[in-house]
Amino acid sequence: MQTAVLAGGCFWGVDAVFKHVKGVESVVAGYAGGSAATAHYEVVSVGSTGHAESVKITFDADKIAYSDLLRIFFSVAHDPTELNRQGPDTGTQYRSVIFFANDEQKQIALAYIAQLNNAKVFRRPIVTQVVPLKAFYPAEGYHQNFLALHPDNPYIVYNDLPKLQELRKQFPALSRP
Repeated sequence: MQTAVLAGGCFWGVDAVFKHVKGVESVVAGYAGGSAATAHYEVVSVGSTGHAESVKITFDADKIAYSDLLRIFFSVAHDPTELNRQGPDTGTQYRSVIFFANDEQKQIALAYIAQLNNAKVFRRPIVTQVVPLKAFYPAEGYHQNFLALHPDNPYIVYNDLPKLQELRKQFPALSRP
């Protein structure tokens, strides 16, 4: 098993997307990029702690490659060209970040971003940060598995259910119900 920590806006939608990917064993919503002392939603949501709402993905590398997780992250889970925002959410806590666990993840991420930029896949430059993972702090229980527990929540319906539809459309071989 390996882990990947990614941030791309509100962790509810990123969490939901990766929970529907084959080879992913678990996804935990949380915070990365700041300190343990400030890893609490009430403080992180203000945007002054250095944290980004993130997800920790535990995956079986024999079933899905780290590069495939990045393909999903850049194609479906968020817009990597939006600086310090995603959809209706603004602030550094919603920034796009790949928190790498080792040099291999760092090199794969940097190479993939360069490939996307060179191919001009997006109209605007990718602003995703690639930084070392210092720590990951799980979010409060009420943030875990939010989409599955609250599928009729207006935020989920408008912002996150379309991401699951795109996952199934763009990556049918990698998605699961």
